[in-house]
Amino acid sequence: MEEQKRINKFIAETGFCSRREADKLVADGKVTINGALAEMGSKVTPSDEVRVNGKLLAERTDKPVYLAFYKPVGIECTTNQTVRHNIIDYLNYPERIFPIGRLDKASEGLIFLTNDGDIVNKILRAHYHHEKEYVVTVDKPITDRFIQRMGNGVPILGTVTRKCKVTQIDRFTFTIILTQGLNRQIRRMCEYLGYEVQTLKRIRIMNISLDVPKGRYRELTPAEIDQLIEQTGRERENLQERLLPKADHASSRPTERKRWK
Repeated sequence: MEEQKRINKFIAETGFCSRREADKLVADGKVTINGALAEMGSKVTPSDEVRVNGKLLAERTDKPVYLAFYKPVGIECTTNQTVRHNIIDYLNYPERIFPIGRLDKASEGLIFLTNDGDIVNKILRAHYHHEKEYVVTVDKPITDRFIQRMGNGVPILGTVTRKCKVTQIDRFTFTIILTQGLNRQIRRMCEYLGYEVQTLKRIRIMNISLDVPKGRYRELTPAEIDQLIEQTGRERENLQERLLPKADHASSRPTERKRWK
């Protein structure tokens, strides 16, 4: 009997998009299975014909791509290439990739990009409590009360933020380690306490720290990917066999992408 997969997992594993985006495509009636509209939760086998907007999808045979990119201020984390200064045009990567999560246009720092839609879903799931670390500068002197309240949780967006580690660096700067990803969370937390964020830089996601110059990217090493996948609880799926051939010829040196004029 042929193995069955949920339609969103199948689409994600082709590298077309993440599972979340695949669910939206199905809900919007843009996915067909053997000529019939797919439904949420539909299952497919390798012999089924799956199309998105009429384009035939096939199970991927190439190696997965995992990039660590230092996003500059002003770049939009969207795959919509009609949006000016979008991240896809900025990197101009030779393969189809998409960002894992977001960084506000006004923020900078580390963001992952990949063609592996399955891992995107697991990194973004809130219940995994994956750490993300930021350096933040605000518009007025930081107080002990500010640090304490930020760390204990702030009411925003109809909830109270999860407790987090906040450390003061100087009069106007602090680091914060979050294990959730609410929309514009740090900016909203600061605003609630009467502060305005001046600069915001993400310096770490899970086990990967920001170590490339602004506007450049590098491929994650096999060891880093191994740790990343372990932290997401994903099965290894012969990790070394899949990744080491690519690592043999891939450069780990940061790659500079084109700059906007």
